[in-house]
Amino acid sequence: MARAPLLALSALLLAGCINMSSPTKLAPGASAEAIRAQLGEPTGRYALPGGLTRLEYARGPYGRETWMLDVDANGALVATTQVLVEANFNAIKAGMTRDELLRTLGRPSRVGFVGWQNQTVWNYRYSSPFCQWFQVGLSQAGIVEDTGYGPDPLCDDDDRPMMGLVWRHR
Repeated sequence: MARAPLLALSALLLAGCINMSSPTKLAPGASAEAIRAQLGEPTGRYALPGGLTRLEYARGPYGRETWMLDVDANGALVATTQVLVEANFNAIKAGMTRDELLRTLGRPSRVGFVGWQNQTVWNYRYSSPFCQWFQVGLSQAGIVEDTGYGPDPLCDDDDRPMMGLVWRHR
């Protein structure tokens, strides 16, 4: 019985800490102040060509959304994109740098290490009917070596067999 009040308190605390406003409510040309008022501080900032800055807002249930807002040198909103989609995943190629990956997809949901390959693996959760996530294998130098889709451990169920990873080598 004591757990119910604790759960309610935890939910209230979380609600106060996480700003889940939608970036799609911001119109092109919105100011830096309007963006910050609507969304809070970004989870990442990346320089783009032409004086643009990409603001990362990683959010959504279980980190399945990452919004990138491109702003001009004056801080005015130019474009808003939800980047955790298969079209963007399929554009990730071997040879890309860690910085290019961050500018394209943002920070990963989870980071792991595969010792036998000496790789750091970045995992990206996204909305998918197949309960999978996208994985990127990075060399110790921060270069993309391979990518693939695998089963999301959040969906692991002891009543069904674990699917194997499907890697694309490039």
